[in-house]
Amino acid sequence: MLRLLFWIALIAAAVWLWRKIKAPASPAQSPREQDAAPMVRCAHCGVHLPRDRALSLEQHWYCSQAHLEQGPGSSGR
Repeated sequence: MLRLLFWIALIAAAVWLWRKIKAPASPAQSPREQDAAPMVRCAHCGVHLPRDRALSLEQHWYCSQAHLEQGPGSSGR
């Protein structure tokens, strides 16, 4: 019985060591977080979109030309 427990412990330790060696080192920041574009909120409908795709007018951001023309929406959002 003691031999069986020894072999089970030895195999478990070997599997644990193998997985630890094969696991890639985790980077400090994932590439997705580094590449994330700053987001802004449409002043009319409240949808969030990347700042480089938004339209700006008088410190307000809009998601489309139609919302830019309509102006800010209701403030209850």
